[in-house]
Amino acid sequence: MEYIIRKGTKEDLPGVLNLIRELALFEKAPDEVSNTLADMEEDGFGKAPVYSFFVGMIDETIVGMALYFTKYSTWKGKGLYLDDLVITESHRGKGLGSKLFKAFIQEAKATGAKQVHWQVLDWNTPAINFYKKLDAKIEAEWLDCKMTEDQIKHFDC
Repeated sequence: MEYIIRKGTKEDLPGVLNLIRELALFEKAPDEVSNTLADMEEDGFGKAPVYSFFVGMIDETIVGMALYFTKYSTWKGKGLYLDDLVITESHRGKGLGSKLFKAFIQEAKATGAKQVHWQVLDWNTPAINFYKKLDAKIEAEWLDCKMTEDQIKHFDC
């Protein structure tokens, strides 16, 4: 099976959004996806794009994606953050994840990133094992902090 890896385009977004929804099902949070195609078009291809992505294709069908954005560390400088690496269930374990991850790392090298970051759920053993095979450092000491859209709106500034 020969996968094609390429930079994502605006026309790829419906397939990417389908993968995002599939990921939400896998992560037992299908109702958490509020992103829309229009939002993704504006955020990725509007006046001030904030993310980029690679797609993995077979027979003109998107079966995987790696979505990332630039981050900045006061200690290390420029980096890339891999927000999601998603492979549709029927194509997992066939090498597509490695190809997409390598494309992401090549992008980090090409853009002068000093480090890359991503997250993995503590119960996602296949993903943890995949990242360990890539010699990734999986840290337990840092805790994620976040606020929802509603919390942001109601924050007393």
